[in-house]
This record gives sequence, structure tokens and C-alpha cells, in this order.
Amino acid sequence: MANRSRKLRPKGSKRNQPHAGVMKRLAKKPQKKLKRGSWLSAMLAMSTTGCAYAILLSSASLIMAFAWISVLFIFNPDQVSWLNKILPAWAQIPLGKHERPQTLKEIQLDLSKKNQIFGETLPLYQNAENSFLLPVFQQRANCQSNCEELVELRVYQRSEELEFKSQSENYYYLATQLSVTGPEESFVISPLLDGISEPQDISIPLPLTEVERFEGGTPLPGVWFNLRGQRQQGTGAFTYGYVVYYNPERTNLLQMLSWTSPNGELPKWQQVTGDGTKELVVDQTIGLEPHLQVYQVKPLKLFLKPIQLEAITLNSPALKDYAYQNALSIARSGLWTPAFEWLKFIKKQRKRVLPEAAQAQMDLIRLHSQLTKTQAQKIWASPSQEVLADLIDGRWEKALQVFQASPHNAQEIATLLKADEKRLWNRTVAALRVNPNRLDVQAWFALILAVQQGEEHANSWLKAQPEITKDNLAYIQGLLARLNNQGTKSQISSTHPSQIVGTVQPITQVTNTEWLQPNSPADLELTNNQVWYQVEVSAFNDGKSWLNSPFENFNAPKTDVAKFFWETLGITSDPEIQIVVWLPNGEQQITIAAIKAVQLRGKVLRLLAAGPKIPENLNNVLQPKPLALTNAALEWVQPSPISLQEVYQQNPQGVKVILSSVWQSLQQSGEVPAGAIPSFEQMQEKLGDWPVQVIDLTNNAQPEIILTISAAEIASLNQSTPGISRENTEQRPERTIILSDSNKVIYTDFTGNYLQKLSAIAKLSGGESLALLVENSHNYSLRRWSEKNQRFE
Repeated sequence: MANRSRKLRPKGSKRNQPHAGVMKRLAKKPQKKLKRGSWLSAMLAMSTTGCAYAILLSSASLIMAFAWISVLFIFNPDQVSWLNKILPAWAQIPLGKHERPQTLKEIQLDLSKKNQIFGETLPLYQNAENSFLLPVFQQRANCQSNCEELVELRVYQRSEELEFKSQSENYYYLATQLSVTGPEESFVISPLLDGISEPQDISIPLPLTEVERFEGGTPLPGVWFNLRGQRQQGTGAFTYGYVVYYNPERTNLLQMLSWTSPNGELPKWQQVTGDGTKELVVDQTIGLEPHLQVYQVKPLKLFLKPIQLEAITLNSPALKDYAYQNALSIARSGLWTPAFEWLKFIKKQRKRVLPEAAQAQMDLIRLHSQLTKTQAQKIWASPSQEVLADLIDGRWEKALQVFQASPHNAQEIATLLKADEKRLWNRTVAALRVNPNRLDVQAWFALILAVQQGEEHANSWLKAQPEITKDNLAYIQGLLARLNNQGTKSQISSTHPSQIVGTVQPITQVTNTEWLQPNSPADLELTNNQVWYQVEVSAFNDGKSWLNSPFENFNAPKTDVAKFFWETLGITSDPEIQIVVWLPNGEQQITIAAIKAVQLRGKVLRLLAAGPKIPENLNNVLQPKPLALTNAALEWVQPSPISLQEVYQQNPQGVKVILSSVWQSLQQSGEVPAGAIPSFEQMQEKLGDWPVQVIDLTNNAQPEIILTISAAEIASLNQSTPGISRENTEQRPERTIILSDSNKVIYTDFTGNYLQKLSAIAKLSGGESLALLVENSHNYSLRRWSEKNQRFE
């Protein structure tokens, strides 16, 4: 057996290592060399592969770029407008509804081509160059004055594209616009539609003529604007308009509210409910009857309109509490102060915590109560006005004291109650519903019932009251006796001279049935060379005191009405009235006319007079309106003028104040350039020779300074100022500013649209202090100094 020897592997050798012989054979095997052509082919192959990757990557980038441009084009075409610089005309990118941005001059030119007027721009934010509101106006046809009517609001935003941002002028895009049509007349005069006003064509839209931005703590975000116009109504003027909101989040304009104010007050934002956000308050007060509408900003779940203005109302009580509901009930009747006092007690019982809606209702009542309290605390010229203010504020006992003070008071207050249009009646009914046994309220209910339905009705009602005592019944019946007592008849003298002031205009037609006269209607006839004049009375003296228009508490009895007017106005003893006309050269011409009849319609008192024809008034703003006054009405006062330089020696501080006030007023009216006020020395050099009058107008033995500025004097200030034209000042009337002895401005004619002008200073018959005769936009008014309120009223 052959022996097989097994060789041991050296330590560390690998099992699969090739045999040494095999390795030798492999080493001897010739290797193939790479040809030159093959190498080049390999290199080309590698290069081709790299280029393919590069092209692929570039294509992907281009696709992504085009995709991004497409997205921008769909959602914001303005962002790709720069491509239009490098694209030919046929390949320009359309920008959809977005037009090319324009400069202000281009916008104005476009509006002019459409016969529209470029209004004054209003900034939306601090930087007016970035965005602004542009009012667009249009000329009204057949219009004589104030003829620009608002037709559109536009919001413009500055273009941010490099193409336009690099230009020397700013370019703007039209961000949003809102067409505007004024409110209808029916809405504007709705506070007066009480069944007494004359029928009118109330479907006509009234024009809006002004746009202004609300300032001072308006709710955020966004900007609030007030659009307004004015309509003449009788002796006053309605102001009306819209509240518009600009929503920056949706870039849109929203008409939030239509408003009207019979007393001419503008809406204002003020803190009412105390929740940190101000409310919008619209004042619709008429005479002594307060009416405030308060609107809160409330969220709304609409994409384009996220907020709304919601009125605080008293229709639905916010608390299911009997006492709370009673308080709201008497508030709705007009007894604001008693309702507020009751609500304060309820809140105290509930540990000074009320739900938000209930607190809002309480704050609305508080706001009205503040007005009625202020009125009741005034010193009134007539007993009827004092009683009316007391009853509106729920001061029943105090009003009874005035009623019992004199027979004259009883008669005058009876006239007030007879003419009551249920506002006092509703208050007494509401008060009796809450407390039917309150004596002073029972007394006023009986008095109203007696003058309106007869004393028998009043006595029957009193005797039907289940808990009335004999003493209380006798007390109220004593008050009723005052109504029929011979001593309570009118104490107004039938022989006092007529003292009447008013505005006069010729009329061509007279309807006899519309006028009251003591004689037969056949007396309304003209003699040769006479014409009819209608005098709208501004003020008159009834023999005891002066009464001013509107005559809301002056009403005639149902019998002998014409005789009542003749005696009250003093026409019985003095039927003549003077018509004063100012000629173009400034001279006065006085014509004597005779009063033939009287008319009281609403709160407007008119006289019908016959006399010679007066010169026509050409409606020149420098020419005062014709004035009507009786011989005994006024005594003209004309203080001797002195120069401001002389006044300065006596009152240097007062002259400094009046010069500064005058200059600021001239700047605000655009008659001198805006900017810094000149130094006192510069103003004194220009104005020192101007004449002033010094006279005591406030009855405090201290003189006031009266400065009257003519158009020529105003024009002289601008002789060296090219930006202010002479004709702008020469076509305006002279104006007056009055400074008190404490260096405060207490009267000024520098008002919006120059609607008033001091015509004269006069002493009223029977009066201690002097009065101002002021020419307003359509009539005259007498203003006397109120010591309590420190102003002319």
C-alpha cells in the first residue's frame, strides 16, 4: 500500500490560494493591448453620457421655470409683466383684467375724457404715495351752486413692478372701485315724516358732495369714510350720507350704513359701551326730543364682508327680568333719565355685572339721559320751554311748580299741551303703567286729557282711579281749574308794538285759504303799484320775551286763531313792516309794507305783506339778503372803530391771540398760503392798521374786540403770493371774528362754505345785553349771549 503523504500548510496560509504552477502559466500567457481607436471610442461614449445628463437637467430646470411662470400668470399676471419688455408685440402676455398702471396725470386725463372730475385724494395709510382713495365727481345738469356730485370711489395702489418702480413718477393700479348714488329723499326726511309735513316728491336721489375720512380711533383694521350731502328743509338743513369701509384684507370698498341727521350733525365715533371699540353715533335729535342711533361693529361670516354695523335697539330686552323690561319700556316712551336710574339700581343688585347686550342697552339709555338732563338744567326764556324740558327728563314735580307759578304760565303751558303730538302723552302713559298711583304723573295726565279732550274726560278718569284719595283728587281738580280760570287767559298785551325780524322775498300768487286774517278774505287784494311779500319770521317779541325760530312750542288755539296772532305779534297796534334792501353800491333802501295775514305751518311762522316793488337781489354773495323788521324791533349799535395798533397798547395779549386766530382761519379757508404762521411782528406789520370795534357784548362790563375783514383786505395779504389768486378772495363777503375779554374766540364767520355772516349789532327792546344779527344761508337769526353756556345762542 502506497503511502500518501499529506503536506502540512504553513501557518497563516489560505485554503483557496491558487497553485504555484497555475500562477506561472498565467504569468506566461500574453495579455491583449488596447487599441488606440477603441480608447477614443470609450472616451466619446463617456462624454455623450455626460452631455445627456446635462441636457436632461437643463430641460428639467426650464420646465420648472415655465411651470412657475404659468402659475404666476394664472394667479398674479402682474408679476410676469416684465416679460413684455423682451417679447415682440404679437407675443405680449395679456394681463387679464389688470390694466397697465397709470400716473396721477394719466388717471386725471382719463376721467376728463369721460366728463368726470378728479377729487382730492385721501390717504389710506400714513404713506399717501403707496395707496389712496380717489373720489370721482360729475357735474350736475341745470345746477346753479354746489354742482359737483359724487359718482364713484376708487382705491389706487402703487405698482411694485421693477418696470414702473424705477420710473421718476409713481404708477398706480386701480385696486377696487365703488359706484355711488345718493340716498332717496324719502329716507333723508324720514325723521320728519310725522303726518304733518307737506307731501313731497320723495323718490328723488339726493346728491352726495363731500368725502372725508373718519379720524381718531376708528375700529381696525381698515379705513372708514363719510360721504355726505346737505338738503335745505324749512329753516334748517338736513345732513345725510353713507359710511363706507375699506377692507384691506379683501381690497374692497363696502357701503356699511346710510344715515340722516335733521339737525345737521355729522356721525362720529365715540366710546359708548366701554368694550374697547368705539361705536358710531348718528344724532337725529329734533328740537328738545333726543334721538341717537348707536351702531356697534360686529363680525359677519362673509368672505367679502367680514364685519357689519349693528344698531343697539331697545325693542327686545336683553334680560328676562320684569324690572329690566319695565325700565326699557319707559325708555322707549322717552323717559330716559328715570329709565337709567332704574337700570343703575338693577345693575347694583346684580353685583354690577350685566350681560354684554344688556350693558349696551343701558349705555344707549345713558347717552340719551345725558342730553335730557342738560336740557332740563338750562335757564329757558319761556315757561313752556322749561316745562317741556322738565317733562322730557321726567321731572314731573318741578314742571308742576312752573305751571302753578303764575296764570300766564298756566295759559302758555296749556297751549303747549294742546299742541302735543303724543310725545308727552306717551311719557305719562308709560310712567302710569309702571306706577299708577304717582300723584304728579296723574296730575299731568289729567291736564293733557283736559286740554285735548275736555275737562269732563279728565274728571271722569280721575274718579275712576281706584286708589286716589280725596285730597289728591281735590289737588288735581284745582290744577284743572287753572285752565278755565278767567285769570289764566292770555296776559299778553294786545297793545304792545310789533317787534319782528325776518327774511323777505317777493311772491306772485296768494291763496286766501292758506293765510289767517282777522277780516274777510276779500281784504287780500293789492292796490296800484303794490306787490306781495312773504316774510319768514326769524324772531319776535310777544310783549314779554323774545321767541326764536323754529317755533316748535308756539301754537295757536283752535278758536279766534287770527286774533290770537294779531295780539301776540303786536300787529293790532302796529301793522307796518320795513323791508331793507342793500344796493350793489352798499347803500340801504327801505320800503314800507303793510302786514295783511299770518301763516303757521309746521314750525315756520310767515307773514304776508303788501308794498311797493323793491329792487331785485342779484344773488351776489357780497350783497346781503333783504331784511324785514318792524320799527320797534331793533336799535342799531355802531361802535366807533379804532386800529389794532391802538388796541395793542391796551391789550397786547388779546391782539396777539386775535391775529393768530385770524391767520389760522385764513389758512384753513385757503385765502392765505398754508404753512407756519408768521411771527407776531410780521402779522402786526400787515394787519396793525386794520380797524376794530371795542364794545361789551356779554354784559359783564368788559369790552370784546370785533374785527371785520373785507375781501379787499384779505386780497392785500396775497399780493406777493403767486399761488393765491385775487379773485378767490374778492368774490367772498367780509367776515367777522369776535374775541372775549379773556382772549377767547366767541364768534367767527370763518365757517365751512361761508354759510353765515355778521350783519349788525343791535339792542333788542327790553333787553339789557346786545344781540348779533347774523345772516345765514337762507335767513337771518338773532343771537344773544348766554351767561350759563358762555356762547351766543
